[in-house]
Amino acid sequence: MDSRTGKKIRLGRLLNPGTGKAVVVAASHGVMSGPPAGLRTRGDIESVFARLGAADGVMVTPGMLPLVEDTFVGRGRPALVLHLDWKNHGRRIYTPGRDSRGEGVLAQLATLDEVAAAGVDAVMTYLYIGQRDTRLERAEIERNARTVRDAARVGVAVIIEPRSALEPEGAEALATDVLSLYCRISADIGADLVKAVWNGSVEAFAPVAESCYAPILVAGGPGGEDESDTMQLAADSMAAGAAGVMFGRRVFRAERPEAVLAGLRAIVHDGRPVDADPAGR
Repeated sequence: MDSRTGKKIRLGRLLNPGTGKAVVVAASHGVMSGPPAGLRTRGDIESVFARLGAADGVMVTPGMLPLVEDTFVGRGRPALVLHLDWKNHGRRIYTPGRDSRGEGVLAQLATLDEVAAAGVDAVMTYLYIGQRDTRLERAEIERNARTVRDAARVGVAVIIEPRSALEPEGAEALATDVLSLYCRISADIGADLVKAVWNGSVEAFAPVAESCYAPILVAGGPGGEDESDTMQLAADSMAAGAAGVMFGRRVFRAERPEAVLAGLRAIVHDGRPVDADPAGR
């Protein structure tokens, strides 16, 4: 037997076998920034997760698993994605440890042996590059390479979300060549999937997707109030060559998360236009 079989099976749960694409819900924001709107209380979490059954995957934190584990049990259920990292990059409140350079720190929340024992299909880790202190960038490369090796040993898939450490300082961090750089680095480290921030247009993002041979899932970023904007972002992502989306607030903050998921599935898997009926009527 070979651990590659385990990874193939797990990736097959996350990426739709018929389309090679995925709609993933990121519901792990609390570990980085505190309780988010839509998932503030235990009741909120239970209510939202009861309506996420149509997702191809849902990302949670280690502490959430006992509360929501039934979401992932049974045939036809979403793949289980674990948010492997904690970070304080970009946190808006209570940042006493943040230095003047704002480069942030990260920590791993679980071992890959624990991850595999819990039945996790994929983990997501951050890759921050472009720090002024090059030792921090080296540590990030080494940490992510180690995660990929450990995950391969236990047959778990890896999603890397690469980001610029200087992202808060300006738009240059979202330039096409910068995104292409760090997405390709993620693929070459060994990411099975890359989660990438959107840089504004199909024309700007298409070279990023073209030069990253690992499938890209586009992050949702802020938003969620305007459902049509969410659907347009998904359609633009697919037009630019993405393999799907990994939206959080745009789903769990919605009045009807299940309706948003139906619309996203129609766009991602069926190629329907934004204004089409998700049910195909």
